[in-house]
Amino acid sequence: MRKFTIANSDHANHTVQTPALHVYLRWRNANARHPDVLAAQRRDRARIRSEKGIRWGGRPLSAVA
Repeated sequence: MRKFTIANSDHANHTVQTPALHVYLRWRNANARHPDVLAAQRRDRARIRSEKGIRWGGRPLSAVA
């Protein structure tokens, strides 16, 4: 939400920003992805991180252990 409505915006106040948030939320709900697709994408990202030996936050596994 920050990326679409808050980042690089110059809303004068919250009253002006609220309609922009509502527009984004309506768009997001209309274009929501299926939960199975999201789960598959998460598994794929986890597999890639594991193969590269990278933990969350970009730290290598060897530096943590």
